[in-house]
Amino acid sequence: MINITRTDSNNPDFQKLTNKLDIELCRIYNTQPKDYEEYNRITDLGTVVLVYFNSDPIACGCFKKLDETTVELKRMYVDSAFRGRGIGSTMVKELENWAMGLGSKAVVLETGKKQPEAIAMYRKLGYHNISGYSKDTETDNSVCMKKTF
Repeated sequence: MINITRTDSNNPDFQKLTNKLDIELCRIYNTQPKDYEEYNRITDLGTVVLVYFNSDPIACGCFKKLDETTVELKRMYVDSAFRGRGIGSTMVKELENWAMGLGSKAVVLETGKKQPEAIAMYRKLGYHNISGYSKDTETDNSVCMKKTF
């Protein structure tokens, strides 16, 4: 059974899953965790979603406020054994609903060019490409996207 839980960044399951995410991103982009550590560090964030299969954590994501009306999706990860089942889409929708409930009007995100499945999922959910929305998102490997509610 799949369960979705709202929590915070201190949750040990979130930390476990983001460690797996870091390992996967390093494999995809041939980098080291320290190369992006300052950009990927999430602390004291109260807007984290975890997905469990039975009692096992299998997916995570979160958002942080960029301004009064916009949030940024961060640290999106679904365990490879559970991909292709709609879990990522369900998690994004949960995060969007949470953000809208807090008054947000738009969501932005950055993903990588070597993650075509993620890009396709976001497009299917109504996101469109935009230029980098911060100095940290203007890289050759990045794809930035936005959805307005």
